[in-house]
Amino acid sequence: MRGLQLLLFFLPIALLAHFAGISEIFVFAASALAIIPLAKILGEATEVVAEKTGPRTGGLLNATFGNAAELIITLAAIRAGQIQLVLASITGSILGNLLLVLGFAMLFGGLKNGRQLFDRRQVDTDATMTILALIAMSVPSLFSLYIPDTRLVEEMSLTSAGAMLILYVLFIIYTLRSCSSENCVAVTAREALPVHIWSMNKALAIMGISMIGIALMSELLVASVEAVTAILGLTPFFVGIIIVPIIGNVAEHLVAVQAARQNKMDLSLSISLGSSLQIALFVTPVLVFVSLLLNSPLTLQFNLLELIALTAASMISALVSLDGESNWLEGAMLLAVYCILGMAFFFLPLKL
Repeated sequence: MRGLQLLLFFLPIALLAHFAGISEIFVFAASALAIIPLAKILGEATEVVAEKTGPRTGGLLNATFGNAAELIITLAAIRAGQIQLVLASITGSILGNLLLVLGFAMLFGGLKNGRQLFDRRQVDTDATMTILALIAMSVPSLFSLYIPDTRLVEEMSLTSAGAMLILYVLFIIYTLRSCSSENCVAVTAREALPVHIWSMNKALAIMGISMIGIALMSELLVASVEAVTAILGLTPFFVGIIIVPIIGNVAEHLVAVQAARQNKMDLSLSISLGSSLQIALFVTPVLVFVSLLLNSPLTLQFNLLELIALTAASMISALVSLDGESNWLEGAMLLAVYCILGMAFFFLPLKL
């Protein structure tokens, strides 16, 4: 994990490359690499603040800032008018957490520890909430096929976004009330991160600086996407559904896998399933409302292929988790589904 900090050198490199007019591919790669350690530092600073504010307030902070990097990147994409990239990034983040992260965690955890057990009750709640979130996201997409009025589709998206936020708040309240100060894994899923001896003010300052850094790198990343996709022959859809989610969440992904190898599957599942819930029920509706302020309305109109992928991911992840135990073969199954979907999205035509 410490090696990720070396990637911070790519922050000034990306800025210099941008102002010097160097290849857009180089700017894209440098800014993407710089976001990885910044997201990790933001998560560590958030955890320090959470520890100093107590388990309940800390859990709320973790639930709010758990996907701050992803939120910042997608906001930059909305400002640039790349709505397809934003929707694909939302889909890719959920797929990545349910299939890629959970798959690697079960695979490496199972190879080291054999059959691993975890609390079925929390997983059952998370899995049910994930399916409900996907229903809320799917309704505007499917009903928009039969509603030609764009205005009505926007209003339906706002209504769904509002319901999703309310559901997320209720979920946080339920989770905070159902956990004690000794056992609050579901909302403080950062136990595997190093504990820093930072004061509250220092931690808050580091949070602010890292968020500014992520915002700067996100602007460069999004600005170079169009040129990069044209040069490499990729679609913005593929970049959004595969590359961007990995960039914003790789540090958290490593924490989940590390927790599984330490035989802490409750923590690993809390990270992967909890992060997918945050994306679906918090980040997505926030983007819908904020997009109105940016004069670039985001409607929840996911294409049919995205909905099929999300449905498949939620079903397979629930099936392998609801029995309260995991093994390396189940992890391999999840990774196989992710690879199949990734290859399918790669071969999509340039225009959907």
